[in-house]
Amino acid sequence: MTVNSYEKLREFLDQFPIGFRKTQSGVEIEILRWLFTEEEAELTTFLTIRPEGASSIAKRVGKTLVEIEDKLEVMAKKGLIFRSRRDDKTLFNAAPFMIGLYEYSVKKIDKELAQLFKEYYHTAGLEEIGVSNIPGFKVIPLEETIKTDTTLFPYLMLKESIRNARVIAVADCICRKESQLLNEGCKHPMETCLSFGTAAEYYIENNIGRKITAEEAIKIIKEADESGLVHAGANSKHLSNICNCCPCCCASMKGMTQFGQDKKKFMNAVFESIIDEELCVVCGNCIERCPVKAINIEDIAIVNRDLCLGCGLCASVCQEEAISLKPRKDGEEPFNRVFDMGVAILEAKRRNS
Repeated sequence: MTVNSYEKLREFLDQFPIGFRKTQSGVEIEILRWLFTEEEAELTTFLTIRPEGASSIAKRVGKTLVEIEDKLEVMAKKGLIFRSRRDDKTLFNAAPFMIGLYEYSVKKIDKELAQLFKEYYHTAGLEEIGVSNIPGFKVIPLEETIKTDTTLFPYLMLKESIRNARVIAVADCICRKESQLLNEGCKHPMETCLSFGTAAEYYIENNIGRKITAEEAIKIIKEADESGLVHAGANSKHLSNICNCCPCCCASMKGMTQFGQDKKKFMNAVFESIIDEELCVVCGNCIERCPVKAINIEDIAIVNRDLCLGCGLCASVCQEEAISLKPRKDGEEPFNRVFDMGVAILEAKRRNS
């Protein structure tokens, strides 16, 4: 095997909805070198996006089940591929760079890898995330900030969705950890990345995150809200994860706050903040609270709905209860499944290329 194993893997990863672009500096290859051995890089390219047993993979590789199975298990434990258990069967599939390899590196990231991630983000990553103009996340506010007469779809009922989850895990936020290692971090809570179901089992089994109860998860959400973090899950009706994002470190939020890009590239704002003119006392709390600077003061507080994420952070600090959220009439429904979102992103990228 030669260094071409890494270029072959990069080309493979670039086929995912959020791809892994080639750069002039070659930083993407350096990231793969840091994460994978040459043998692991080569083996990964024989996997598919669909979960399958080790025997099927072994046939494609041309090796015995015994040779391949142990290697796949080791790679899953290292966060290089995804592993799931179904009906006493162990299944493996390739993981994209994001959401995948990047997030799974949270326990092993050091200053060197953090610098590589940062360089890739500025060189190619940010553009790749937003190139389809289809947001990968939907913003999910706490129910108490939403207008009381609003009928919510089940996928928008955050606490109920958490309580209905089969298994829950929490891990450190990779974005904030990367920034912290580079002495650029913030003071927001670190252990805020929630995953559910099969994703949670993967995090727990591989010691990337720890198992928690639904009430512990809700407490984390509330503490994140108090700290001013935006609650965002995959832009689908199925609950697979909840990130609690800050505007200074989050890969998606930075696209809006630091690079002035349209929020529709990153986050689906299902709700919008509405200010009651009679109740607003122009205290200014909402201005300081808004993570995307969507509120200004004139005679009263005014919301720029083009910027507003509908996160509810402003409503949670309004002592006069002058702010509440309502669903956007021009809002876009999340996709039914993460798979559907991935297909839509790929199609949009082909049209835009």
